[in-house]
Amino acid sequence: MKLQRTIKAVIRPGEQSGYVAECMEIPVVTQGSTLDEVTHNLQEAVQLHLEGEDFAELGLVSNPTILVTLELEPAYA
Repeated sequence: MKLQRTIKAVIRPGEQSGYVAECMEIPVVTQGSTLDEVTHNLQEAVQLHLEGEDFAELGLVSNPTILVTLELEPAYA
C-alpha cells in the first residue's frame, strides 16, 4: 500500500458567516471568522487529531502536508 503525502481539505464560506474547513481523509472539521483563522484552526485540529496515532495505519507518511482547496461563490457586479 502506498502512503499518502497529503491530507486534502476544503474551505468553504460558512452558512451564516466566516469559513468552515473539512478534511477528506480524516474526520476533522473546524471553522474560523477569517481565512487566516480557519487555516490556523485547521492545522491545529489536524495536529491534535493525529497526535499519538500510527500514521501508516491511517495510510499517511510520517509527516504529511495539508492540501487545501478554497471554494468561493462568484461575485457578480
